Amino acid sequence: MDQITRIGIFVAVVKEQSFAGAARRLGMTSSAVSKQIQNLEQDLKIKLLNRTTRHVAATEEGAIYYQRAKQALMDLQEAEEEIHALKTHPRGPLRVSLPQSLGEKYLTGCTARFARAYPHVALDVSLSDRFIDPVNEGYDVVVRIGTLADSSLMTRRLASCPFMLCASADYIERHGRPLVPEELAAHDVLAYSGNSAVHEWRYKDAAGQVGRVPLSGSLRTDSGDMLCRAAVEGIGIAILPVFYVAEHLQAGRLHHLLPDYLTWPERDIHVLFRPNRYQPSRMRLFVDHLVKTASDFPWERG
Repeated sequence: MDQITRIGIFVAVVKEQSFAGAARRLGMTSSAVSKQIQNLEQDLKIKLLNRTTRHVAATEEGAIYYQRAKQALMDLQEAEEEIHALKTHPRGPLRVSLPQSLGEKYLTGCTARFARAYPHVALDVSLSDRFIDPVNEGYDVVVRIGTLADSSLMTRRLASCPFMLCASADYIERHGRPLVPEELAAHDVLAYSGNSAVHEWRYKDAAGQVGRVPLSGSLRTDSGDMLCRAAVEGIGIAILPVFYVAEHLQAGRLHHLLPDYLTWPERDIHVLFRPNRYQPSRMRLFVDHLVKTASDFPWERG
Protein backbone atom coordinates (compact mmCIF):
# COMPACT_ATOMS: atom_id res chain seq x y z
CA MET A 1 0.00 0.00 0.00
CA ASP A 2 1.39 3.45 -0.90
CA GLN A 3 2.36 6.09 1.62
CA ILE A 4 -0.47 8.51 0.80
CA THR A 5 -3.04 5.78 1.43
CA ARG A 6 -1.42 4.97 4.79
CA ILE A 7 -1.54 8.66 5.72
CA GLY A 8 -5.24 8.73 4.84
CA ILE A 9 -5.85 5.73 7.12
CA PHE A 10 -3.97 7.46 9.95
CA VAL A 11 -6.07 10.63 9.54
CA ALA A 12 -9.26 8.54 9.60
CA VAL A 13 -8.16 6.76 12.82
CA VAL A 14 -7.47 10.07 14.59
CA LYS A 15 -10.81 11.52 13.45
CA GLU A 16 -12.77 8.42 14.57
CA GLN A 17 -10.56 7.89 17.64
CA SER A 18 -10.72 4.16 17.00
CA PHE A 19 -9.44 1.53 14.62
CA ALA A 20 -12.89 -0.01 14.30
CA GLY A 21 -14.51 3.30 13.41
CA ALA A 22 -11.85 4.05 10.81
CA ALA A 23 -12.21 0.53 9.41
CA ARG A 24 -15.97 0.94 8.96
CA ARG A 25 -15.47 4.33 7.29
CA LEU A 26 -12.81 3.02 4.93
CA GLY A 27 -14.38 -0.39 4.22
CA MET A 28 -11.44 -2.27 5.71
CA THR A 29 -10.91 -4.68 8.56
CA SER A 30 -9.64 -3.39 11.92
CA SER A 31 -6.58 -5.60 11.67
CA ALA A 32 -5.72 -4.15 8.24
CA VAL A 33 -6.04 -0.61 9.60
CA SER A 34 -3.83 -1.46 12.57
CA LYS A 35 -1.23 -3.03 10.29
CA GLN A 36 -1.02 0.07 8.08
CA ILE A 37 -0.60 2.34 11.12
CA GLN A 38 2.24 0.12 12.31
CA ASN A 39 3.88 0.34 8.88
CA LEU A 40 3.56 4.14 8.90
CA GLU A 41 5.12 4.37 12.36
CA GLN A 42 7.96 2.14 11.24
CA ASP A 43 8.57 4.32 8.19
CA LEU A 44 8.58 7.50 10.31
CA LYS A 45 10.36 5.86 13.26
CA ILE A 46 8.01 7.54 15.73
CA LYS A 47 4.98 6.51 17.77
CA LEU A 48 1.91 8.24 16.35
CA LEU A 49 -0.90 6.78 18.48
CA ASN A 50 -1.47 5.73 22.06
CA ARG A 51 -3.68 2.67 22.08
CA THR A 52 -5.92 1.30 24.83
CA THR A 53 -8.71 -1.27 24.65
CA ARG A 54 -11.32 1.52 24.48
CA HIS A 55 -9.57 4.54 23.07
CA VAL A 56 -7.02 5.68 20.50
CA ALA A 57 -5.37 9.09 20.80
CA ALA A 58 -2.58 10.82 18.97
CA THR A 59 0.77 11.26 20.66
CA GLU A 60 2.34 14.72 20.72
CA GLU A 61 4.24 13.86 17.53
CA GLY A 62 1.13 12.21 16.13
CA ALA A 63 -0.97 15.34 16.72
CA ILE A 64 1.55 17.47 14.80
CA TYR A 65 1.69 14.91 12.01
CA TYR A 66 -2.12 14.71 11.91
CA GLN A 67 -2.58 18.46 11.39
CA ARG A 68 -0.06 18.59 8.54
CA ALA A 69 -1.26 15.34 6.99
CA LYS A 70 -4.91 16.41 7.09
CA GLN A 71 -4.07 19.68 5.32
CA ALA A 72 -1.89 17.91 2.75
CA LEU A 73 -4.70 15.49 1.90
CA MET A 74 -7.13 18.39 1.57
CA ASP A 75 -4.68 20.15 -0.78
CA LEU A 76 -4.36 17.01 -2.89
CA GLN A 77 -8.14 16.66 -3.07
CA GLU A 78 -8.51 20.28 -4.15
CA ALA A 79 -5.79 19.82 -6.79
CA GLU A 80 -7.57 16.75 -8.14
CA GLU A 81 -10.88 18.61 -8.29
CA GLU A 82 -9.19 21.54 -10.04
CA ILE A 83 -7.65 19.21 -12.63
CA HIS A 84 -11.01 17.57 -13.30
CA ALA A 85 -12.57 21.02 -13.64
CA LEU A 86 -10.00 21.89 -16.30
CA LYS A 87 -11.35 19.08 -18.46
CA THR A 88 -14.68 20.84 -18.80
CA HIS A 89 -13.50 24.43 -18.23
CA PRO A 90 -9.97 24.57 -19.68
CA ARG A 91 -7.74 27.50 -18.92
CA GLY A 92 -4.14 28.53 -19.50
CA PRO A 93 -1.95 29.64 -22.44
CA LEU A 94 -2.06 28.09 -25.92
CA ARG A 95 0.35 29.24 -28.65
CA VAL A 96 -0.78 28.42 -32.18
CA SER A 97 0.87 28.87 -35.60
CA LEU A 98 -1.25 28.79 -38.79
CA PRO A 99 -0.20 29.15 -42.45
CA GLN A 100 -1.07 32.70 -43.41
CA SER A 101 -3.36 32.30 -46.41
CA LEU A 102 -5.01 29.07 -45.28
CA GLY A 103 -5.47 30.60 -41.85
CA GLU A 104 -6.97 33.83 -43.15
CA LYS A 105 -9.35 32.07 -45.54
CA TYR A 106 -10.48 29.07 -43.51
CA LEU A 107 -9.17 29.01 -39.93
CA THR A 108 -9.60 32.47 -38.40
CA GLY A 109 -13.32 31.95 -37.97
CA CYS A 110 -12.93 28.62 -36.21
CA THR A 111 -10.20 30.04 -33.98
CA ALA A 112 -12.47 32.92 -32.99
CA ARG A 113 -15.29 30.47 -32.22
CA PHE A 114 -12.92 28.45 -30.01
CA ALA A 115 -11.91 31.62 -28.16
CA ARG A 116 -15.56 32.43 -27.55
CA ALA A 117 -16.36 28.92 -26.33
CA TYR A 118 -13.33 28.77 -23.98
CA PRO A 119 -12.74 32.32 -22.71
CA HIS A 120 -10.24 31.21 -20.04
CA VAL A 121 -7.82 29.82 -22.65
CA ALA A 122 -5.26 32.53 -23.48
CA LEU A 123 -4.82 32.06 -27.23
CA ASP A 124 -1.69 33.47 -28.90
CA VAL A 125 -2.10 32.93 -32.67
CA SER A 126 0.53 33.64 -35.32
CA LEU A 127 -0.23 33.57 -39.05
CA SER A 128 2.93 32.98 -41.06
CA ASP A 129 4.13 30.86 -43.97
CA ARG A 130 7.66 30.47 -42.58
CA PHE A 131 8.86 27.13 -41.21
CA ILE A 132 8.02 26.85 -37.51
CA ASP A 133 9.94 24.67 -35.06
CA PRO A 134 7.30 24.02 -32.38
CA VAL A 135 9.72 22.75 -29.73
CA ASN A 136 12.41 25.44 -29.98
CA GLU A 137 9.95 28.29 -30.60
CA GLY A 138 7.51 27.33 -27.87
CA TYR A 139 4.41 26.68 -29.96
CA ASP A 140 1.83 24.22 -28.68
CA VAL A 141 -0.01 23.65 -31.99
CA VAL A 142 1.28 24.16 -35.54
CA VAL A 143 -0.64 23.64 -38.79
CA ARG A 144 1.49 22.72 -41.80
CA ILE A 145 0.94 22.02 -45.48
CA GLY A 146 3.03 19.49 -47.37
CA THR A 147 4.61 16.08 -47.04
CA LEU A 148 5.79 15.56 -43.48
CA ALA A 149 9.27 14.32 -42.73
CA ASP A 150 9.85 11.92 -39.85
CA SER A 151 9.36 13.83 -36.63
CA SER A 152 9.11 13.30 -32.90
CA LEU A 153 5.98 15.46 -32.95
CA MET A 154 2.45 14.10 -32.79
CA THR A 155 0.43 14.70 -35.95
CA ARG A 156 -3.17 14.54 -37.10
CA ARG A 157 -4.27 14.93 -40.68
CA LEU A 158 -6.74 17.75 -41.20
CA ALA A 159 -7.45 17.63 -44.93
CA SER A 160 -6.05 17.00 -48.37
CA CYS A 161 -4.34 19.90 -50.10
CA PRO A 162 -3.99 19.19 -53.83
CA PHE A 163 -2.11 21.74 -55.93
CA MET A 164 -4.23 22.58 -58.97
CA LEU A 165 -3.54 24.07 -62.39
CA CYS A 166 -6.07 26.83 -63.02
CA ALA A 167 -6.76 29.52 -65.59
CA SER A 168 -9.56 31.92 -66.40
CA ALA A 169 -11.97 31.43 -69.28
CA ASP A 170 -10.45 34.53 -70.89
CA TYR A 171 -6.93 33.06 -70.81
CA ILE A 172 -8.15 29.73 -72.21
CA GLU A 173 -10.02 31.51 -75.03
CA ARG A 174 -6.91 33.48 -76.01
CA HIS A 175 -4.27 30.77 -75.58
CA GLY A 176 -6.13 27.47 -75.73
CA ARG A 177 -6.50 24.73 -73.13
CA PRO A 178 -3.49 22.43 -72.61
CA LEU A 179 -4.50 18.80 -73.04
CA VAL A 180 -1.28 17.08 -71.92
CA PRO A 181 1.47 18.27 -69.55
CA GLU A 182 4.00 18.80 -72.34
CA GLU A 183 1.84 21.57 -73.82
CA LEU A 184 2.42 23.69 -70.69
CA ALA A 185 5.87 24.56 -72.03
CA ALA A 186 4.18 26.85 -74.57
CA HIS A 187 1.99 28.59 -71.96
CA ASP A 188 2.45 31.48 -69.56
CA VAL A 189 2.64 29.68 -66.20
CA LEU A 190 2.93 32.06 -63.28
CA ALA A 191 5.89 31.37 -60.98
CA TYR A 192 6.00 31.17 -57.19
CA SER A 193 9.30 32.58 -55.92
CA GLY A 194 8.78 31.82 -52.24
CA ASN A 195 11.15 28.87 -52.39
CA SER A 196 14.26 27.90 -54.31
CA ALA A 197 12.61 25.20 -56.40
CA VAL A 198 13.01 25.14 -60.17
CA HIS A 199 10.00 26.53 -62.06
CA GLU A 200 8.54 23.26 -63.29
CA TRP A 201 5.50 21.08 -62.83
CA ARG A 202 5.93 17.59 -61.42
CA TYR A 203 2.94 15.34 -61.97
CA LYS A 204 1.61 11.78 -61.88
CA ASP A 205 -0.63 10.43 -64.65
CA ALA A 206 -3.50 7.95 -64.41
CA ALA A 207 -1.11 5.05 -64.97
CA GLY A 208 1.02 6.10 -62.02
CA GLN A 209 3.90 7.41 -64.10
CA VAL A 210 5.67 10.48 -62.71
CA GLY A 211 6.92 13.23 -65.00
CA ARG A 212 8.02 16.87 -65.03
CA VAL A 213 7.65 19.80 -67.38
CA PRO A 214 9.89 22.93 -67.41
CA LEU A 215 7.82 26.11 -67.24
CA SER A 216 8.15 29.80 -68.01
CA GLY A 217 5.96 32.76 -67.17
CA SER A 218 5.66 36.51 -67.25
CA LEU A 219 5.07 36.97 -63.51
CA ARG A 220 7.01 35.84 -60.46
CA THR A 221 5.91 36.50 -56.87
CA ASP A 222 6.23 35.06 -53.39
CA SER A 223 2.52 35.67 -52.76
CA GLY A 224 0.01 32.94 -53.46
CA ASP A 225 -2.77 35.50 -53.28
CA MET A 226 -1.17 37.54 -56.05
CA LEU A 227 -0.75 34.43 -58.23
CA CYS A 228 -4.42 33.63 -57.72
CA ARG A 229 -5.50 37.18 -58.58
CA ALA A 230 -3.29 37.17 -61.69
CA ALA A 231 -4.87 33.92 -62.84
CA VAL A 232 -8.38 35.30 -62.30
CA GLU A 233 -7.38 38.37 -64.35
CA GLY A 234 -6.31 36.14 -67.24
CA ILE A 235 -2.56 36.83 -67.02
CA GLY A 236 -1.54 33.18 -67.00
CA ILE A 237 -1.93 29.70 -65.55
CA ALA A 238 -1.44 29.33 -61.80
CA ILE A 239 -0.42 26.20 -59.88
CA LEU A 240 -1.81 26.73 -56.42
CA PRO A 241 -3.03 24.87 -53.31
CA VAL A 242 -6.74 24.18 -53.48
CA PHE A 243 -7.60 26.59 -50.66
CA TYR A 244 -6.56 29.56 -52.86
CA VAL A 245 -8.75 28.57 -55.78
CA ALA A 246 -11.69 26.55 -54.38
CA GLU A 247 -14.11 29.47 -54.28
CA HIS A 248 -13.03 30.75 -57.71
CA LEU A 249 -13.52 27.29 -59.23
CA GLN A 250 -16.96 27.02 -57.68
CA ALA A 251 -17.91 30.48 -58.98
CA GLY A 252 -16.54 29.79 -62.47
CA ARG A 253 -13.87 32.51 -62.32
CA LEU A 254 -11.21 29.82 -62.76
CA HIS A 255 -11.18 26.47 -64.55
CA HIS A 256 -9.29 23.36 -63.51
CA LEU A 257 -6.76 22.30 -66.16
CA LEU A 258 -5.40 18.80 -66.77
CA PRO A 259 -7.72 17.18 -64.18
CA ASP A 260 -6.49 13.68 -65.10
CA TYR A 261 -3.01 14.50 -63.79
CA LEU A 262 -2.04 14.99 -60.15
CA THR A 263 0.53 17.47 -58.95
CA TRP A 264 3.24 15.32 -57.41
CA PRO A 265 4.07 14.69 -54.63
CA GLU A 266 0.63 15.00 -53.08
CA ARG A 267 0.30 17.30 -50.09
CA ASP A 268 -1.91 17.24 -47.03
CA ILE A 269 -2.71 19.66 -44.24
CA HIS A 270 -1.60 18.44 -40.83
CA VAL A 271 -1.72 19.71 -37.28
CA LEU A 272 1.42 19.07 -35.23
CA PHE A 273 1.82 19.19 -31.47
CA ARG A 274 4.36 18.09 -28.93
CA PRO A 275 4.03 14.53 -27.59
CA ASN A 276 2.87 14.19 -24.03
CA ARG A 277 1.12 11.29 -22.37
CA TYR A 278 -1.27 13.66 -20.65
CA GLN A 279 -2.12 16.43 -23.09
CA PRO A 280 -3.63 19.58 -21.55
CA SER A 281 -7.35 19.59 -22.25
CA ARG A 282 -7.10 23.01 -23.93
CA MET A 283 -4.71 21.55 -26.51
CA ARG A 284 -6.78 18.44 -27.16
CA LEU A 285 -9.95 20.50 -27.50
CA PHE A 286 -8.32 22.92 -29.95
CA VAL A 287 -6.90 20.12 -32.11
CA ASP A 288 -10.30 18.38 -32.16
CA HIS A 289 -11.86 21.73 -33.12
CA LEU A 290 -9.45 22.08 -36.06
CA VAL A 291 -10.16 18.53 -37.25
CA LYS A 292 -13.91 19.12 -37.16
CA THR A 293 -13.53 22.45 -39.00
CA ALA A 294 -11.33 20.91 -41.70
CA SER A 295 -13.90 18.21 -42.42
CA ASP A 296 -16.14 21.01 -43.69
CA PHE A 297 -13.62 22.56 -46.11
CA PRO A 298 -15.36 22.87 -49.51
CA TRP A 299 -12.95 20.52 -51.29
CA GLU A 300 -13.32 17.94 -48.53
CA ARG A 301 -17.12 17.96 -48.78
CA GLY A 302 -16.81 16.90 -52.40
